[in-house]
Amino acid sequence: MTWNLLHETYATVKQQKYDVAVLPLGATEPHNLHLPYGTDVLEGRIVGEHICAAAAARGASVVLLPTMPYGTETNLREFPLAMNLNPSTLFAVITDLIDSLVQSGIRKVVLLNSHGGNDFKPLLRELYGKSPAHVFLCNWYQCFADQYDQIFEHREDHAGEMETSFALAYFPELVGYRADGELDADAGIPRKLRLKALQAGWVSITRPWHLLTTNSGAAPPQAASADKGRRMMEIVVERLGDFLVELAESPLDDWFPFEQPQ
Repeated sequence: MTWNLLHETYATVKQQKYDVAVLPLGATEPHNLHLPYGTDVLEGRIVGEHICAAAAARGASVVLLPTMPYGTETNLREFPLAMNLNPSTLFAVITDLIDSLVQSGIRKVVLLNSHGGNDFKPLLRELYGKSPAHVFLCNWYQCFADQYDQIFEHREDHAGEMETSFALAYFPELVGYRADGELDADAGIPRKLRLKALQAGWVSITRPWHLLTTNSGAAPPQAASADKGRRMMEIVVERLGDFLVELAESPLDDWFPFEQPQ
């Protein structure tokens, strides 16, 4: 089964019937001083490749679409070349892409989100009842939350230990180092909020990152390692690969994705 649309020809694709389409969604933004602007794009592509390859190897009919390189960056606007698409713009683009998938006979769509600044749950609510597609949202970095502390020392927010470990495992040539061989990164310690309700989390804001951070990093990366990145990927592939297989095999009956009443 062919699954990577970027690599396939029409001669191949026209003979396939795909049950599930996976659309990775990234962003172009700074990641502390040491990770590339395309970190979220690379993560989305690489996770997508791994989970689609695993699902296809088990017979699932899946297709991986090219990764969206831009996301919502309104709260990073003070950093140079943080390339913003407003949520409404993103919603319109994704809706058009889903329409293209429906036109091609695909009714199961997975939004594989790789950027914390993207919020697509409202889009799912907008599409429900308007599109014949069943749209699933997966923030891949949340699928191993129960195992996170067994792999990493520090909780991730942005450009910290987890993302740096991912980079060291899968695109180490793009990681920046100082002359002394240490990561070219600051400590990644965000500034504290002054209001108690914000600290407690029952009042929220969109965080202006030029005030929150020094160089856009919001978690310490120094404990990262390639081994941690590979251990994380094993869990991601096992769980999301299983999900894609189950999704591809599930019939589109009137009760999908719920169990039929007895």
